[in-house]
Amino acid sequence: MGFILIYVTYPNMEEANKTISYLLQKKLIACSNSFPIKASSCWTGKVAECDEVVSILKTKKESWEKVKLEVEKLHPYKVPCIMKIDVEANKSYEDWINGEVK
Repeated sequence: MGFILIYVTYPNMEEANKTISYLLQKKLIACSNSFPIKASSCWTGKVAECDEVVSILKTKKESWEKVKLEVEKLHPYKVPCIMKIDVEANKSYEDWINGEVK
């Protein structure tokens, strides 16, 4: 069975919460976890380090395209990080995730 995690980075918790609230209201995700991270990257030819927030969104496999499109519409970054990870969990948790998402 299984479901997916969608890993998304944001510039701050406010932006993450705005997207998460929208996705929850639309029943596109069952839940999420967000936490601060230190990000390092090469951007426009320069090494950059900054504080960011990562959100892990939990949803049905079939919801990937819808969630990805909604996150892209709401996201403040020109090139957002939106990654899909296939996962498996205990049956009761998988059933809950799949039951919460329309």
